[in-house]
Formats: sequence, structure tokens, C-alpha cells
Amino acid sequence: MKARALAPSFYARPTPEVARRLLGHVLVSEVGGRRVAGRIVETEAYVGPDDPACHGYGARRTRRNRHLFGPPGTAYVYFTYGMHWCLNAVTEAEGFPAAVLIRALEPLDGLDTMRRRRRGATDRGLCSGPARLCEALAVTGSLDGVSLQRGRLRIVRGPARQRLDIITTPRIGITRARTWPLRFLIGGSLWVSR
Repeated sequence: MKARALAPSFYARPTPEVARRLLGHVLVSEVGGRRVAGRIVETEAYVGPDDPACHGYGARRTRRNRHLFGPPGTAYVYFTYGMHWCLNAVTEAEGFPAAVLIRALEPLDGLDTMRRRRRGATDRGLCSGPARLCEALAVTGSLDGVSLQRGRLRIVRGPARQRLDIITTPRIGITRARTWPLRFLIGGSLWVSR
């Protein structure tokens, strides 16, 4: 039986809550006809126009961030540092620029494909960071704006939900609002980023 994708209503709530609740669910990619999947073990919330680290700060729309303003459950994929893709799930209400960055996965399915795509990375390093997981799952700008409910990129319900030890920390890898406690991870996971 196939796992069901998380409905748009799952994402249509406060971004920090979505970031916490995404932990334990599974990101599935079928890009290039190859199925790969990983359990979400680390996320970060970017909470909208008042968040200086969010691409929607000041509610400014640009060509780059237009899908950040889309309906909840949309993929917002952007290019950073001139070399890396990052995947976000759009949250809250359409027109409100907020999203959850998927920071790390525990690889579950398609490890051989992930290893090939990540060329020599250790298994522990396949998806331990937003750029690494995008490379392992072949997520690029071509997926910016797609629905996370159907198609080649989906977030589906994880196995029966067990109680998770969720740790909250400040966000990492940013310079603005970096002390805000909006990074969430599964305690004890070997797969989280630094």
C-alpha cells in the first residue's frame, strides 16, 4: 500500500508547527524515473515577512521567490551560493511568504541512486544538509512551484507515528535572525546536519 501524501491542510498552519510536525514523515523523489526517499529528521522554519532571514522578508515578491507566496504544500526550491539547491515546503495561507526548509533526511530507499548522485559521500553524509539532500534526490529548480501532494516530489506520511524526541535550536547557516529558535531535529538521529 502506498503512503498518502500530506494534504495541503497539513501545511496551512503556523510555520513552526509545520516544521515540527514534518519530522518523521518521508520525502519521496521519483525524478529521472528513480525512486529515492528519506525520513525527515531536521527542518527550519522561515516565518514570513517579519523574519529577516526569510526570502519573503518585507513581503517583497521577486521572480526568484514567487512560489514562496503560493498555496500551502507547494515546493519552493531556490539556488544558493551559486552552486546549491535547497528545498522548502510552503506553509500558512496563500500569499503569505513562509516555508519550512528541509535540512536533513535519513535515507530509506534508493541508496544506490543517492550514492551515485552524491559521488563518494558516506552513507551518513548522503542527505545530512539541505544541499546534499537535494543532490541525492535530484531536486533542482525545475521542481520549484510543484505540488508536494502528487508528481515526482512528494512528502508522504511516515510509518505509524511514535513519540519523537524533538530538539529545538537556533537556525544555522544564516546571518540574520540566527538566534531565533526555529530549527527542529529528531534527538539522537545520526542523520542530522552539523
